[in-house]
Amino acid sequence: MLSPSNFLFSWYKSEKLPLFYYRVSVAAKMSFVDTLRQWDDGVTCADKQDYSEALRILVAIREPNSKICFNIGCLHLLNQNLDDAEKAFDCSIRKDEHLAVAFFQRGITFYKKMRYDESIGDFQRAFKALRGNNLIDYKALGLRYILYACEVLHNMALAEAQLGNWEKAEQNLRRALDYKTEAKLGVLEKAQQAVLKEKLFKLVEFPSKMMFKPNKNYVAELEKKDYLGKAKVVASFNPQDVFSGFAPLQPQVEDGPATPREPEVLRALEGVPHTVLFEFVPETCDELAVKPGNMVFVLQKGADNWAYVIFNGRTGLVPYNYLERQEISLASKHIKGLVPTSSREAPSIPERIQGYTPEDNSSRNDEQKVPDNLYIVKVHFTFTFAVSIPRGASYDVLIREISKKVNLPTHNISLSLDSSGQSVIDANTDMETVWSQVRSGRITLWCNAKEQNEEEETHLVALHSYQSPNPEDLSFKEGDKITLLARINQDWLEGRCNGNTGIFPASFAREAPVNGQ
Repeated sequence: MLSPSNFLFSWYKSEKLPLFYYRVSVAAKMSFVDTLRQWDDGVTCADKQDYSEALRILVAIREPNSKICFNIGCLHLLNQNLDDAEKAFDCSIRKDEHLAVAFFQRGITFYKKMRYDESIGDFQRAFKALRGNNLIDYKALGLRYILYACEVLHNMALAEAQLGNWEKAEQNLRRALDYKTEAKLGVLEKAQQAVLKEKLFKLVEFPSKMMFKPNKNYVAELEKKDYLGKAKVVASFNPQDVFSGFAPLQPQVEDGPATPREPEVLRALEGVPHTVLFEFVPETCDELAVKPGNMVFVLQKGADNWAYVIFNGRTGLVPYNYLERQEISLASKHIKGLVPTSSREAPSIPERIQGYTPEDNSSRNDEQKVPDNLYIVKVHFTFTFAVSIPRGASYDVLIREISKKVNLPTHNISLSLDSSGQSVIDANTDMETVWSQVRSGRITLWCNAKEQNEEEETHLVALHSYQSPNPEDLSFKEGDKITLLARINQDWLEGRCNGNTGIFPASFAREAPVNGQ
């Protein structure tokens, strides 16, 4: 039987959900157990061909993951509800933009709606997500289906044929032959013969009765032993609650570094509970999207009437006048102060002070007095970190320190004073102007990775062997050369090695020496 820590961590990792569980008994959120059980109930009904009941159960899940949204789309497609199917696949893709089969299904939906240009676009995205592989077998992720690259190209050719682009259709079918498997050869040959006669051919469809299923072992474990029935508090706004957390799995690597938690770290929840009254759509990368009824926790309120909040493990800025503080009675399990928003108009969004975020002026315990000879530079990258810089330091000193933190060469990153990237800081910048923005020894900057040309690719060398059963991970051996494709967060990278592409722990590799030095 799985231990509680291994069980929870494995499920969250496999579903790509934040490892951020906390108890708010009054919040209207579906628990982990409820989600898992309803997901299982829904697919069980679908297996029994009770599709209307399956749809009813899955739609009732408050916060579905990408796989559940995909299932909902398939059920709508079975019922020929193309508009609802499109919305469900949209939701699935928003939650996991690497789910190739979701692009494939949405492409089929667009094709059936005779929106052939959009259909081609989604088939192209599905093909790109295959990353040059002949196929993706989704069995390990709970779906008994294999997506073939040749079938994606086949459908792309059909959509081009519908637009009268017979030459492009023929080109796509020729490309499909490069990715063919013996089982699919007959379908491709029939399509080629039809194109030569400028006739349409049959669409390759996903078997919509197929569903992503939760891991049956996890469902069985929940039934055998209810680990979450009496929740231990991981984080709470009640200081009298007892803190208890889960330890992550450790990698099976001799003398190797610990695999980082993916993608969030457990931490105690801070802040004051507030309810969102109005929908807020962010305009900058440091703002956070929220909707009416969401419960957020305000970490700091700024002088410009913006609040720095945490919601579902994500932090960002929200107009404070869009929120209402809550008085929560744990004994009665009621929330006081909720105000209906249906008949109210959203207030005007307050003006933000440029270069200022509420946390910059924070008086939280972790912010101590800055030494007289240093500046504390907070940097927003794909993650947020801080570095200590000597007062009056040059641009070279600043960029080198930040380069070490983000693990990218100095020429591959850019700095700016604002989130829009307009107030750029480079070697020609007067640093006195930059340091004049310092307040109480602190300043906030934004860092972005520059797009690399092929000749500027970053190459890494594996420090330790890494083997993972997860299909999205990249396995390699010690000493292997890895081409860096992207930085997922502070702990995980995406790379290419030996013809395969996937993610891997950043601590398992380092930048390769240039010219063997």
